[in-house]
Amino acid sequence: MSTPLRKEFSNLGFDPDELRAKYKAERDKRLRPDGNQQYVQVTGAFEHLTDDPYAAEEADRDPISKEVEVVIVGGGFGGLMAGGRFREAGIDDLMIIEGGSDFGGTWYWNRYPGAQCDIESYCYLPLLEELDYMPIEKYSYAPEIYEHSQRIAEHFDLYNAACFQTRVTDITWDEASARWHVSTNLEDDIRARFVIMATGPLNRPKLPAVPGLETFKGHTFHTARWDYDYTGGDTTGNLDKLADKKVAIIGTGATAIQCIPFLGESAGHLYVLQRTPSSVDVRGNSPTDPEWVKTLEPGWQGERRDNFCDLVIGRPVKEDLVADGWTAIFRELASMMPKKGDAQISAEEASELAEIADFKKMNGIRSRVEDTVGDHDTAEVLKPWYRQFCKRPTFNDEYLPTFNRDNVTLIDTSESKGVERITEKGFISHGVEYEVDCIIFSTGFEVGTSYTQRSGFEVHGKNGLKLTDYWADGLRTLHGHSANGFPNCFQIGLGQNGLSVNITAMLDDQAQHIAYIINEVKKRGAAYVMPSEEGEANWVNTIRGLAVLNREFFEACTPGYYNNEGKFGEAGGLNTEAYGPGINAFNALLAEWREKGDLEGLELG
Repeated sequence: MSTPLRKEFSNLGFDPDELRAKYKAERDKRLRPDGNQQYVQVTGAFEHLTDDPYAAEEADRDPISKEVEVVIVGGGFGGLMAGGRFREAGIDDLMIIEGGSDFGGTWYWNRYPGAQCDIESYCYLPLLEELDYMPIEKYSYAPEIYEHSQRIAEHFDLYNAACFQTRVTDITWDEASARWHVSTNLEDDIRARFVIMATGPLNRPKLPAVPGLETFKGHTFHTARWDYDYTGGDTTGNLDKLADKKVAIIGTGATAIQCIPFLGESAGHLYVLQRTPSSVDVRGNSPTDPEWVKTLEPGWQGERRDNFCDLVIGRPVKEDLVADGWTAIFRELASMMPKKGDAQISAEEASELAEIADFKKMNGIRSRVEDTVGDHDTAEVLKPWYRQFCKRPTFNDEYLPTFNRDNVTLIDTSESKGVERITEKGFISHGVEYEVDCIIFSTGFEVGTSYTQRSGFEVHGKNGLKLTDYWADGLRTLHGHSANGFPNCFQIGLGQNGLSVNITAMLDDQAQHIAYIINEVKKRGAAYVMPSEEGEANWVNTIRGLAVLNREFFEACTPGYYNNEGKFGEAGGLNTEAYGPGINAFNALLAEWREKGDLEGLELG
């Protein structure tokens, strides 16, 4: 740190060097050589954990054989935004294939007690202005978000295009007809000119590869398929069937933070098994103010969304429109930066200021733990020792007080890098066996595995080229949406595009861009479009060149799905292939690309 800044921060009340050392020590004890291999797929003996507990009845229909212009795989917000924006663009002949029995994706499957969006509703729920809808609260709960998914589908008449309880098993390009053949588990044969893969970034549950996992004879389920038949209650809690049960939950990420208070309230005894504590800030939810709604002018949601996206990557804005826990660290940073007319600082000094602001924020998070949790040893284990955006920050007002309950026990598994063993009767930690009736897996979703594994199907492009093989050494795309050798095939989601913690905004932007490309292909009388080898290579080089901006930060982080379980330099992980300057800069780049009108980097056939 330069001398002027070191002098300025001599009275911080903490030693930055000591915190860096602490962060490193806490990261190192959690690093595992197996990376993503520490998890197992939900297949075989565990396949029942992905069954649909919400379908009224199983699909019973004859196989479909038909041709459509567009097949969209996935009925979550990615598929909804594609369907809606395509309809707006005049692309009407489409089919949406979805494994669930309704639209919603994440919000169809995730119905655990307390499920709630952690991005404010006015940014997160898309198309609020178009649908003339205003969320009930600043942070919506799952039922309202699920209902909004249905609202979008109804608005764009997408139910008539939907094929529910159906899973794609293979997608193969036919050169002679210039069509994709889409096969499903119900023996459908659908031929499509364009295929849109919108299977979502967090859709395939994963389990920890704990020895003995398959031996447990009690009850199990994953939070992505909450079993209310076993627990009783509903999304608001009242899990009355757990009153005489000993329950263990593995994981303390964003989902667990929301459901653990309800488990603690209802279970006879709850064991919380934690490898890495989450950063838990104040939620402070509140009803939507009708007087504020009256002040909104047309275009308010897009403006608010862009403002939020700039703030959470540290770009300066005139006003913080969202003003919540996500943006607090950047308000702190803005107060520390030179004002107009002051001597300017270097990029290195700005980075150091950002780190100091982060230290201050996380010190506040750790102090909140101390102030809330009565037992000193438990409080120490609940303190997160890493920078705020190493893991997805969480916001909850009931989670920390749960550990003051006599029937709740926190078990730290960081030294053993996870649970030691599952037995017939429970689990072993620190050499002690704990007998439980039920184990709940709050262990998240596959992120660092191959795209085709997460999606559940293979894509065969020109000359039989498998997408799995093409991306074996990392993503190769143009603008994150398509790959050379895979004509008229587009991906909506994460990877080599503009990443945002507000994922619905990202999906919306991508859907509009792909709609533009499809219409250009049709206008120009082409059979297909795909990236040229040169266009794709140039974009991959751009992405990987910009990755150095984030590398140092994420390599210093505790392992998790943000940094590919500590293997940031390898393919995989949420942030390893993102466009470094952020989503707003990415969208500006695409807007300029469309304005030029020459489809640079794409080739038509």
